[in-house]
Amino acid sequence: GSLSSAQICEIVSQEAQRFFPACEVAGIPVADGGEGTVDCFLACLSGEKVKTTVGGPYFAPVDAFYGRFGDTAVIEMATAAGLPLVGEQKNPAKTTTYGVGELMKLALEAGAKHLILALGGSATNDGGCGAAAAMGTKFFDANGAAFVPTGETLTRIAGIDNAETEQRRAGITVTAMCDIDNPM
Repeated sequence: GSLSSAQICEIVSQEAQRFFPACEVAGIPVADGGEGTVDCFLACLSGEKVKTTVGGPYFAPVDAFYGRFGDTAVIEMATAAGLPLVGEQKNPAKTTTYGVGELMKLALEAGAKHLILALGGSATNDGGCGAAAAMGTKFFDANGAAFVPTGETLTRIAGIDNAETEQRRAGITVTAMCDIDNPM
């Protein structure tokens, strides 16, 4: 919510050279897995930002993107389910990671064999169930009705069929990128 990594690198570089004119500065932007993660990868590696539209935290369409680096895709959760997308409507009981799963699916359809999921900056609390649903996992309530879980409806899950998701991600590696230790 303050400066981007690239802005910090620029400021530090300028100030270092001001005080130490002979100094050589190599700025490498980094991110914590939240907003700006794909841009940091692009600043250091040859790749492209693939722009698209997916479902946002409240299922409404949002402009989003992922980074493509050969057969690796970096999926930035914040672009589809991030806090800046909800403004003052912060209600993780009702938000979803569905758009994150849509980005994953698009990257796989474009030939990605390795997905890096940058998990920072989320406005959600659905445990990734929305992303799994977008990838083909079906969630059922006690009456056998399918639904896409959100934070407040996780307790309604009585059955799961993830056959389609498992088929879709066969032979694919997935790496979760986050900056916290989570006992779960």
